[in-house]
Order: sequence, then structure tokens, then C-alpha cells
Amino acid sequence: MVESQRLNFVRMNQKQLRMDFYNGLTDAILCGDHDATSIGKQIILPSSFTGGPRYMAQSFHDGMQICKWAGYPDLFLTFTCNTNWPEIQRFVRKKQLRAEDRPDIVCRVFKIKLNQLISVLKEKQFFGRVIAVMYTIEFQKRGLPHAHILLFLAPGNKYPTPEDIDKIICAEIPDKATNPELYAIVQKFMIHGPCGAANYNFPCMVDGRCSKHFPKKILDRTTVDENGYPLYRRRDDGRAIEKNEINLDNRFVVPYNPQLLLLFNAHINVESCNQSRAIKYLFKYISKGHDRVTATLYQSNNNLEEYHVVDEIKMFYDCQYVSACETSWRIFAFDIQYRLPGVERLSFHVPNQQPIIFQYGDSLDSIISKPTIHETMFTAWMQANKDYPEARELTYAEFPTKFVFHASEKKWKPRKNGFSIGRLHQVPPTSGELFYARILLNKVRGPTCFEDIRTVGNIVHLTYRDACYALGLLDDDREFIEAIHEASHWGSGQYLRSLFATMLLSNTISRPDIVWEKCWDILSEDARYTQRRDIQFSELQVSDMELRNFALTEIDKLLRNNGRTLMDFPPLPVPNGNSISNLQNRLILDQLNFDKEELAAESTHLISKMTNEQKYISNQIMHSTSTPNDGVFFVHGYGGTGKTYIWRALTATLRAAGHIVLTVASSGIASILLPGGRTAHSRFAIPLLINEDSTCNINQGSPIAELIRKTKLIIWDEVVMMNKYCFEAVDKSLRDILQLDNPNSLNIPFGGKAIVLAGDFRQILPVIPQGIRSDIVFSALNSSYLWNFCKVFNLTQNMRLRSQSSSHDEDEVKEFADWLLNVGEGKVNELNDGEVEIEIPNKLLITDFNDPIAAIISSTYPSLQENYINAEYLKDMAILAPTLEIVEEVNQHILSQLPGEERIYLSSDSISNSCQDSQSLDDLYTPDFLNTINCSGLPPHKLTLKISAPIMLLRNIDQSSQAFVMVQGSLSLNWATMSLKLKL
Repeated sequence: MVESQRLNFVRMNQKQLRMDFYNGLTDAILCGDHDATSIGKQIILPSSFTGGPRYMAQSFHDGMQICKWAGYPDLFLTFTCNTNWPEIQRFVRKKQLRAEDRPDIVCRVFKIKLNQLISVLKEKQFFGRVIAVMYTIEFQKRGLPHAHILLFLAPGNKYPTPEDIDKIICAEIPDKATNPELYAIVQKFMIHGPCGAANYNFPCMVDGRCSKHFPKKILDRTTVDENGYPLYRRRDDGRAIEKNEINLDNRFVVPYNPQLLLLFNAHINVESCNQSRAIKYLFKYISKGHDRVTATLYQSNNNLEEYHVVDEIKMFYDCQYVSACETSWRIFAFDIQYRLPGVERLSFHVPNQQPIIFQYGDSLDSIISKPTIHETMFTAWMQANKDYPEARELTYAEFPTKFVFHASEKKWKPRKNGFSIGRLHQVPPTSGELFYARILLNKVRGPTCFEDIRTVGNIVHLTYRDACYALGLLDDDREFIEAIHEASHWGSGQYLRSLFATMLLSNTISRPDIVWEKCWDILSEDARYTQRRDIQFSELQVSDMELRNFALTEIDKLLRNNGRTLMDFPPLPVPNGNSISNLQNRLILDQLNFDKEELAAESTHLISKMTNEQKYISNQIMHSTSTPNDGVFFVHGYGGTGKTYIWRALTATLRAAGHIVLTVASSGIASILLPGGRTAHSRFAIPLLINEDSTCNINQGSPIAELIRKTKLIIWDEVVMMNKYCFEAVDKSLRDILQLDNPNSLNIPFGGKAIVLAGDFRQILPVIPQGIRSDIVFSALNSSYLWNFCKVFNLTQNMRLRSQSSSHDEDEVKEFADWLLNVGEGKVNELNDGEVEIEIPNKLLITDFNDPIAAIISSTYPSLQENYINAEYLKDMAILAPTLEIVEEVNQHILSQLPGEERIYLSSDSISNSCQDSQSLDDLYTPDFLNTINCSGLPPHKLTLKISAPIMLLRNIDQSSQAFVMVQGSLSLNWATMSLKLKL
């Protein structure tokens, strides 16, 4: 009930809360807007909501901040409630009850015991002087609470050697004769199993093996393995404990501390964790949030035509089980997360960029006129530096150690007792000046105004980026200047401006204004010719100022195509006002810039070739574009049934009529098959780290918001591989944006905008790292509340069979397509529940080989050396690999077969200066270590190339021109510099 009330509060208020920056509000007033509904972005579930995904993420970052301050944790303890404690049993016996009948008593006693344990560990220094402690409370499947505790010991009290570990941790059965009490406790609480061959039905068993890796190895002494995990001493001393009529020896003992077991008479697992590789796992584990269960609920609905208000918050507690003990714990307001010392989350902003929270429908004038509008935690810190001389010796991150912030007064005051650790909120490098301000705040002490933060050596720099450069915190941009100059020998002016825009978008340049001043003449070298050609006057004189303005205007166009402007990269100059005014609706203009006559002819041709089921689906979708509030479709069909064909026909028809169609896909490769396609993440600004309360980063009144308002149809392909939260984020954002046109949009899926989703559920579902089957099912689109509003169409006819030149080819393709379809539908071999061994037909296998890699390459690419520069030869074939290691092996083998000299390019890896104590991290994580990191989405440290080698671009660096393509052919390498010339 308490959880429901908390969620009800968020539900009743979520539509009222919006956020925008201070200068955004003032600009809106100057433009004549006075209603807060038309600006800012919506806020859904705040990070203050206990147990929510943002709450858990903030807890994780707080824990890592303590780790940065105190070093690596030394001990990891798990403390579980014992319902047979005398305090519990005395009470329930009087009432003739069982312990599970009174979860409130169980929780209160466990809380008392937990406080005693923390006191023993910290105040009484059981393991030595403790400088930091953290714990999180979880509840077992049967409801009993247990605590995961991390201890950080002072430098002189650590246990670095195996001999030291043996002094505090035991993983052996005690002697029953000499220590019967400890023997009884170990027998009851610290023996795992029996599992394995003795009991395959034990809860820890997964795929026939123990998920906790019992039984352990017999060892005569404690050691530490290569991954940093301790292997405790477990001698073969003949001792055993009988459990379920099975004798279990030291291999089944859970590590413990004898004194703590005798003191608390409960399960207390003690592990040594003073190794760097275990840290991330531990902090993720103690802040991972609730376990979830996947369930299918059916609710009858007699009025299917009526749209109901979609309640995404209800999904939260429909899918989360809260036990009686957890309910009691929440009612008593006991800590779920505990940290000592505390972590003060420090907000910061650049001038007039402080976030303002306001309510739906507020007057902007009343918001701006509030007397406290300029008072923030950050500005209060600068005021404290004026008021207290001792404050000027501290950085912002160090400030909470000596001062405390009083939120009601919005003032920092000297701390009377205790201390906290400061943590500056993380910001990505794409945040521009805010990112560089964060770097400076970790270095600058005692500033009293914004100008002081940018002051280096009595010089007030124009931007935070310049100040960082003056302090030596940013790299030299000489290599980028040289790259532009070198590319000018063979690249056009348009290419050079695109190169410069790409550098800006990828945040690789430390001081873009310096690069501009060194290269502006090259970037504008075609300006005279272009302007003389446009006005057909060969004697036109163009001044240097006009040349610069031409180049800036063209660069700004490129940036606007990718959702940025030159104003996002101060102190770069911007084109004059007349040029900027013509670019305001660039996104809309690009979507209308088509040859309508050509598209009309294409539409007629495509429609004439459609099958009956394709025509039916196309007609239904076209009808929805003219009928408001009736257009959420899902087109289901396997490969070859003509989904892309329908998209081409729809886009051609609507664009020929002057309408806007947004075509997106869930992956970059799939997006290039769509007319004007983009990835869904780039088009709708979907967060990369997605959860149930995420929204798209689209503000009311922004260019992308105006584009969405004018869009007639949205086509979203390959949706089954994307997490359902992505669609829900787009849904919430579209409802918010479109409410300006129709207030009822808040209650209609996707705000009433016609949208077509497409995919094949036989193919891969969303990838959930370390997830189990229920996690994957829960993340799929058809587990979302949006699925109930989808009108599902099925494509069944394989159009690829029509295009075969002979009946033999048609039979062969049909046989393979049918077999693949049976695999996807689970019809191969026998009935199954998603898991079965599939026997691949022999005709699909390569059986005669010595080297499997060489065999699959020669089979896929016959006569490679004669055809490797032929684009048509390369584009129709690809090799899929299961791991990055196999990818690297295949690439190296193919590259070795190509003629020419190899050239090796190495990455330049370093720790970001935006974090506190980055110098110490540089010492810890050397470039050699960073070079060894090889993970998905990150290019390898060593890139080996040859002239004319085919290349796949991993990142869509120029979204507007769809640069996510396979490139091959004249790959020109200048061995002296860094330039690569690629033929698309």
C-alpha cells in the first residue's frame, strides 16, 4: 500500500513537472511565449524514488566515489536474518505464532542486529580501523532480509597476504570436540548444498552445474587467482558434516569468521576482495535493484475501440513482488542503501544554464520573477568562498568535507561534526562547455564568480575550454590542422568542411577556434567560384569576411543536419544573422527536398508490382495517415516477404504528395536499406542507457520537435531487436510534443501520430548482458503496454522466389527459406520450449577442410584476389562471427590474401581529465593497460590496413548523409600522415 501511494503521487504529478534551462525560459519570453507547456521536456520518474532505476544508478556512482576516496574495499560480508534468534522466538511463542506471521518483528530485530554488527565492525574495530562502510538490503525469495556489506579498512589495517587472510577468514569445518558451539553454527548456516551429482534439483543448479561453483578445490594454503579472487585454504582433514544424508567436507564450506558467527549466530559470509578486478562487480551487485519476474496478464476489454490512458508506472508494481518483510522494512523507513561517510551530490552549471523545474501550465513570467531563481547549490558555493576564508583552500569536490549545504536556506555553512565526500555529477564530452567546466572544478580552488573558474595566471579566458587548454589539460590540435591541410591536396572544399564538421561532432578537437583560424582559407577555397557561378558574374569580388561567412554557413548546415549548430562550440564564430535565419527549419527542409515527379513515377511502378497482401497493408497504413488517432501498426514477416518494398512504396507516395515521412531502423546497417533512413537512436535522441522511466532528449520548440509535429508517417524497421523501453520513451516524448496540437494526445499511443513498426520475432530479440530468458522476454516489444494498441499484419509470400532466374534456383531458395522458417518457429527436430539441438543439413555445411577459417572465406569469397576491388562482388556476401576474437581472425586472414604493403595504425588511449584525481588514475591505468581493452562497439587498439582493403564503418559519424555503409575500393594511405581516402 505504501509503495502504491508513492507511485500514485508520481502518477498524479508527472504531467505537471517540466524542466528547462534558465536562459531557455528567458528566450521563450522574448519570443512571445508565456505558457510553460510549450517549452522544456517532461519529467517522469525521479531519481529520489527508492528502488527506481535512476535511484540505483545514483547509488552505484556514490559507491564508486567512496571507492575513489577510500581505495578498494577490503572485505565483503553477507549477513542474513535468523528467525530462530531468541528475541524473535520469545515474542512469537507468547502469541502462539510463527516468525513468518510477524514480518514486522523479524525486520526490527534484524535491524537491531545489523546496527550491532556495523558497530562491532566500525566502532569496536573488529577487523581494524574502518574508514568507510556501505551496505544494501535485499530480501530472499522467501522474504527474509539480508545485508551485503563492504568494508574499507585504513592503510595500516589491511590483509594483503594469504597468511593475513587466514587470520580472519576460515573455509573449513571446525573441530566438533573442541568447539561444539561453532561446529553447530557452521553446520546450520555455512554449509552449501548438497548440490551437483548429489542433488541436481538444488536451487543453485544451472545447466547441470552449481552456479556458486561448489564444490571448491582442496587447497593446503590460501592463494589469489589471476582474476583477483581469493582461493581459501580447504585442507583434506577428514572432517565432514552430514546434510540430507550426504557427507559434505571442506569443499562445501562457505567462508566465514569464527568470532562473528559465535557473536551473532547467523549466516555471515566473509570474503576478501582487495583486488581491482572485483570492484566493478561488487558495486554493481550491491546496487543492482530488485529481482523481476516475467508474467503474462490478461484483462478483458469490452470496448476495444476506446483508447485508454496508458499507465507505465502501473507496469512497475505489476512486475515487482514486494514481500511482507520488505513491506515492513519500507514502512519503518529503514535504510535500503547505507553509506558512511555520506556522499554529497554536487550540481553545477555554466552562467544562466541552471535547470529550472516548473509545473505544467505555469506562467513563464512568474517563474522567472521568483527571487530564488538564481540561487543554486553551485552559486551558493561561490558565495561561501567569499564569506569564509578557509573555504578558498578547497575545490568544489572537497567542499563537503568542511561545509554542509542547507537546502532550505540555499547556503553552505561550516560543518560542526562529521564529513561527507563530494561527487560532481557526470556529464558527457558532448555537453560542450559544461564538460570543460567540470574538469576545472576538480582543479580550481576558492572561486567567487564564474570568471574566477576561467582564470588562469591572472588571465580570464573566454571559455572553459580555453582555460582547460591553458592549464595543460587538453591535447594539442596540431594533428587535426595538419590533417585538414593534407586533405586539401586532393579533397574539395565541401569535403574539407565535412571533415571539419565531423571533427566537431566527434569532440576530438580541444580548441576548435584555433583550428578554424589556421584553416579557414582552405575551408572556403571554393567560395569565390560557387558565388560567381550562382549569380553568373565571373568578375565578382568576394572579401575575406564574406569568404569566412560562406564557410561558416556551410559548416553550420552540416552541423544542423546532425542536430547541432556552431553555437554549440564556443568560441567558434557564427555566420551573420541573415545566414542563420535561413537555416532554422533545416531538418524540415531536408525532408521536403525531393523530386516529386520522380517519386510519383516510382510510387506508381512499385504499387503495380505489389502482391495482394502488400496492397492491403499499404492501403490500411495510407488510410491511417489521414485518420487521426488510429495508426499504430506492426508488420510481421520473415526475410524476403517484401517489408522494405512496402516502405519504399509508402515513402514515395507520401513524399510525392509533399508530406514528411521519417524512416528509421534499430541498427545502422538496416537503416541504409530505407529511403532516407536513420537509426532510431539518432533520429529520436533515445538515451543509450534506457530504463522504464526514460524519455527522449527532445525539448518542446526544438527543430526535431517541430519536424515530428509536421511528420505524416513514421516507419520503424527491425524493431524486435530493440528494448521495449526505447519505444516507450518515444511514445512518452511524442505524447508530450503533440499535445500542443491536440490535448488528447497525452492519452493516445505515440500522441496519435501514424507509426508502422516492423520485424520478425523469429529473429534475435533484445540482447540483455548476463540476462536470463525471462529478462529477454520482458524486454521485448510484445511485453510493452504499447503492444495492445498495435494492429498486426502478417506477410507470408516470399517475394525473393519471384526473382530467381530458373526453377532450380527457385527450389533451392525455397528449400533453404522453409528450413530457416521452421528453425525460427521451433518446428525443427521436435516440440520444444525454445531450447533444442538443431541438426544443420549437410548441404549447408563445409565438410572438406583443414583450416576452418580459410575454408569459410574461400567458400564465401571465391576468387577473392581477382575481385576484391569489385564493389558488386563484395556487397552481396558477408561472414557472421560469434565473437570479437573470431572477427579479428577472419579479418587478418582476408587481409593477408590481399596484395600490397600493410600499414598499422595505433589508437591513443588516455584517462579523461573530467574526473577527480585523474592524475592518480593515470598512474593506475597506464596506456598499455588501456590498449588491451577490447570490447563490443570499441575499435581495436591496432588497425591494420592495405590499399583497396574493404572497410566497414562502425560509427555513423555523419548521420545526415547516412555514412554508415560498407566502403571499399581506392583506400589511399599517406604513410607519413593520418589521412585515409575512402571511396564509398
